[in-house]
Amino acid sequence: LCYECGQFHLLLDNHLYNFQDEVDDELICHICLQPLLQPMDTPCGHTYCFKCLENFMQEYSFCPMDRKKLSFQQCHKSSLLVRNLLDKLVVLCPFKAECQQIMQRCELEAHLQNRCPGFKKYKSELQRKKNPISKGKEDPPAKVETNTSKDPEAPSGGSSLVAESSAAAVVSLGTAEPGLVNPAFEEAEEDLPHRTSLVAETTTIEIHREDPEEELGMRIVGGKDTPLGNIVVQEVLRDSVIAADGRIAPGDHILEVNGVNISSVTHCQAVSFLRHPGPVLHLMVLQEKGFSNKTAQQDSTCATNREVIHVTLIKRDRSEPLGIKLIRKTDEAGIFILDLLEGGLAAKNGKLSRNDRVLSINGQDLRQGTPEAAAQIIQSTEAGVNFVILRQPGVQLSEPVEDGSTSNNSSSSSSSNGGSPVHHRRRLDQNHYRRKSTYQKGYVSHEKTVAIKKEPKESLGITIGGGRDNKNKLPIYVTSVQPIGCLFRDGRIKRGDVLLSINGIDLTHLNYYEAVSALKSNAASHSVVLKALEIISPNSTEPSPDMKEQGFSWSPLWTTWLGLPSYLHCCQDIVLTKGNLESWGFSIVGGFEESKGNQPFFIKTIVPGTPAFRDRRLKCGDEIVAVNGVPAIGMSNSELIPMLKEQRNRVTLTVVSWPGSLV
Repeated sequence: LCYECGQFHLLLDNHLYNFQDEVDDELICHICLQPLLQPMDTPCGHTYCFKCLENFMQEYSFCPMDRKKLSFQQCHKSSLLVRNLLDKLVVLCPFKAECQQIMQRCELEAHLQNRCPGFKKYKSELQRKKNPISKGKEDPPAKVETNTSKDPEAPSGGSSLVAESSAAAVVSLGTAEPGLVNPAFEEAEEDLPHRTSLVAETTTIEIHREDPEEELGMRIVGGKDTPLGNIVVQEVLRDSVIAADGRIAPGDHILEVNGVNISSVTHCQAVSFLRHPGPVLHLMVLQEKGFSNKTAQQDSTCATNREVIHVTLIKRDRSEPLGIKLIRKTDEAGIFILDLLEGGLAAKNGKLSRNDRVLSINGQDLRQGTPEAAAQIIQSTEAGVNFVILRQPGVQLSEPVEDGSTSNNSSSSSSSNGGSPVHHRRRLDQNHYRRKSTYQKGYVSHEKTVAIKKEPKESLGITIGGGRDNKNKLPIYVTSVQPIGCLFRDGRIKRGDVLLSINGIDLTHLNYYEAVSALKSNAASHSVVLKALEIISPNSTEPSPDMKEQGFSWSPLWTTWLGLPSYLHCCQDIVLTKGNLESWGFSIVGGFEESKGNQPFFIKTIVPGTPAFRDRRLKCGDEIVAVNGVPAIGMSNSELIPMLKEQRNRVTLTVVSWPGSLV
């Protein structure tokens, strides 16, 4: 229960209020459809709740009302007049059984703390329920964290890995693990002089959080209940804790969390471990380094002298140059600093040096990147530019590659000094279509029709997410059912339900703003008929991590999307090209097996420095639906792999991409 508004809601969600009168539409947030809280104005003249706009801008880069380009930094607090008008809205005390007081919204918190008999009764009952028995009912993640090192029977979902994390272990992935199909790793005889093995490295990373409940800011896929098996990082969000640290990248496998082995736990359990609050988080990760023709001993020897350094440069505006020249080297992948222009921002800062290797910028992994990609990230950033660089004393730069894509002269397209970078990445193929086949192993989809009679002014009381303009082309789904509308009273529409239609209007093809408009216009009628889809997980008896971790904003788990019927899927064609001696650069799992039946093919690994990595559209956890137009459903590994190997220089992959679970 929130002690400020007296109602139940997630810690990061807006407060809820029971308003005495209908609130003027001009004071309504068009994201949550509730009266504004901490109102924020956009440059295009619209106003939204602070939290609503902040959450929306994490997924989109435009204004929800007019779809004009927008960033959160451009918005500002509404005027004092507007904030005072909102604070003076009249609300009812939420404890209406014991208290019938009405007051201004800004007075409710003081009323609850000092005068409300209902709130006082609630706190007294809560105090009586606290007894020694409750101490034995802690959340599993808390017990694991405090007991793992001492108690071998702690419920970790598997035995703890040996504590060799202080020294990185270099392993070869030249042979595939059982059940793993590796077109990326299979080498033809002519390839052998060019690469000897695929090298990966396990290392322990310590993450520090000023706020123990702050999200790490990464999306994960996998789990023992999915074909992927391991827990894999799908995406690192910009400006997050993980991005600021700079050492974890998409494709990394998470093996341990605070000493607990999570390599054999379900997806839901892994999310719980990673969401567990704390100021320090110890992660053991497996990071693939790509194909190498150097020995592991050589790599580990030179690594001992290197230092990882974090540098932040603050731009006064987006167009301000940093004064850095970046190049590629002939004998080593990645980007290096060639020069710092005198009088430039980087030179004045003094923390970057010539010969530094750029590992990441603003959380974007550039270990196998290009100077053009780095320049694009820098020039699109409005304020702080966060560098993670690798420095090895005494190393001199080799001659830069003169391949037309980079140059070391003053007019280089890779310079962050104001020139527009050359874009070599192919444009996103916008040909999205629905596939006919599906995979729903273990999931039950239940379509339901909910008819409700309501007052014309009564709100539906739901918030939504998704939309076909979302980068993952998601259907519209319910993010919360608030206890102030007719749907909460009815009880049949639940958080996570996918909305199919309202009063006969199809919602499955709409973008976010179109769906909000459709819901709002139909909510004004006396009766509403909603069609929705409820997806029930095979692990429905397992407590959901979002119920235990109240500090996290809610979004569906990755495994929930796997149960979505195929008619709601949006597929994308991705065309990859490669040279004759290259691998495609990804590994896959899944396919038909006698013991397991039909399973989807998932991307498990994307190898640094390969065509799949450079393209940047494929992500770990993506499902391969077809290869060159031939459906993959029902195929076994032995059928799909020859199709991939036959394509010498070009292949078209049709994929479905779902967002990983946010931790």
